[in-house]
Amino acid sequence: MNTNLKTLNDGLLNKAELAALGEGEMAYVKPVLSDDIAQLFPQAPDIQPGLQLFALLSASGEPIVLTDSRDAAVANAWAHDLETVSLH
Repeated sequence: MNTNLKTLNDGLLNKAELAALGEGEMAYVKPVLSDDIAQLFPQAPDIQPGLQLFALLSASGEPIVLTDSRDAAVANAWAHDLETVSLH
């Protein structure tokens, strides 16, 4: 992973460079309602409204997989050698 602290501290990274940090190495799980799926997964079929789902997103926020359990999303990350991180 590219962790040039001097560059980070100097604020010299643009948004695209910042989004690329951790790409291919880290991912995060985001709880989402089925009502919001079309925004993350435009190609997804219509899903019953009001369902709690979980999206696995790359470090840059690109969607990887959609599932009905957090455990399945984490397992998918591990299967692809991605470390999951928590965002607060």
